[in-house]
Parts: sequence; C-alpha cells; structure tokens
Amino acid sequence: MAAKDQMWRREDLSKRFLEGVRRAIPLADYQIRIILLLIGKTIPKAASFLDLGCGDGILGRAILSQYPKARGVFLDFSPTMIEAARKKSPKNKKLSFFTQDYGKPSWVNAIKGSGKFDVIVSGFSVHHQPDKRKREIYKEVFGLLNPGGLFLNLEHVSSPSPRLQRIFDEFFVDSLYSYHRRIGSGKTRGEIARDHYKSPLRKSNLLSPLDIQCSWLRKIGFKEVDCYLKVFELALFGGIRPGE
Repeated sequence: MAAKDQMWRREDLSKRFLEGVRRAIPLADYQIRIILLLIGKTIPKAASFLDLGCGDGILGRAILSQYPKARGVFLDFSPTMIEAARKKSPKNKKLSFFTQDYGKPSWVNAIKGSGKFDVIVSGFSVHHQPDKRKREIYKEVFGLLNPGGLFLNLEHVSSPSPRLQRIFDEFFVDSLYSYHRRIGSGKTRGEIARDHYKSPLRKSNLLSPLDIQCSWLRKIGFKEVDCYLKVFELALFGGIRPGE
C-alpha cells in the first residue's frame, strides 16, 4: 500500500479532516443543495444510493433526508471515517457500512450483494487516486448504476494555472479562518495558513483537470455529463447512465 494511502488510515489525520477541513469547505451547504436538486429532478423516487469514499457520511445522510426509505451503502477505507458515518447515520436496517479500499478493483466484489444503485455520490475522495485508477473507478461506478442512474462527484480538480491555484488557496484559508472564528478556536489566520500549506493531507492530492475527467465519463458511456457547480478547484460534476 502506498504511503499516502497509509496516511489516510491514521486516526489523527482522519479526525483532523472531519473536525476541521470538511466543516470549513466553502459553500458546503450549497453544494449539498445542488446535489439534492439534481437527484430530485433526475430520479424523483430514488430508492438506493452508494456514498463512495464516504468520510463521515455527510452526502449519504443528505440523500436520506430527502429519501428516508432508501437503501444505502457507505464505503470508505478508513475505519475512523466508517465509524463516524455509522454513528451519525440513522438506525436503519437498510443501511450498510463497508471498510474497503476502492483504490483496488476488488471493492466492487465486496459490495456485490448490495445490488445496483439509483444514485452514486462521492465527496472529495477520488482525487487521491492516480489518473489511470480514476478512469477505472468511473467505469466501475457506471457498472454499479441502474439504467437511468445518476453519478455525482463533488471533487477537487486541478487549477489551470499556478496563479489560480494560489488564489484558491487564499480563498480556502479565508474559509478555514472563518470556521475557526465561529468555533472560537483562537487560531490566527497566519497560523491557519501555515497549517494549511504544511498539512500532510495535501501530499495525498492527485488533482486532474475537470474537462479531462468529464471526457472520461463521456467515453465510458455517461450522458448529460456536465459540471453543475464550480468554485476554483471545487467542482461538482457527473452524468447519467443511459436507460435500457
């Protein structure tokens, strides 16, 4: 297993992401609103979903808020993340939790007993995979969708230039600082910026251009592929598996 993958299994780093970075992501509430809007307009009676690389399950729980009777699968390779998702999710026999590394194709076999899905979502996770594996994952996701099923990937994508990347980083640090002020942490903006730029979590990022990833989805067979929301490096994109 690569060192960067081992890093995400560390409980301290997983908790740092859940308690700090994830809650401070810019426009997080709006991103979820758009996800639920797309699901509602595309599959009004969605009955099943997969939250891939679920973290604490925030996207899956959002889907459950709109479809409380849906069958759901939460999957992440970090035991800390899966435990957080399990604790925060409603007690529901239709929910399953898998500690699996979807960086390896075997993850598909691990959940094959769960059937296929109307919706597959992923949040800030796939960008840790190299490009070759990203393409394979998108193909595996396509195979797990029901006809007419929707895939939505809320993701970090690469900036088109170093200047725009610097602007994004400053924007992100501002969001982190605002979050820390809300919770009364007492950290200065300078301290937060230092932690951000030196964070070991950044070392695991393998960012790819948005347009290239959308082209991969089209070649796999997804239709209506689009970027539904983008703020610098943060993008919500995906597509639909054609009906049969």
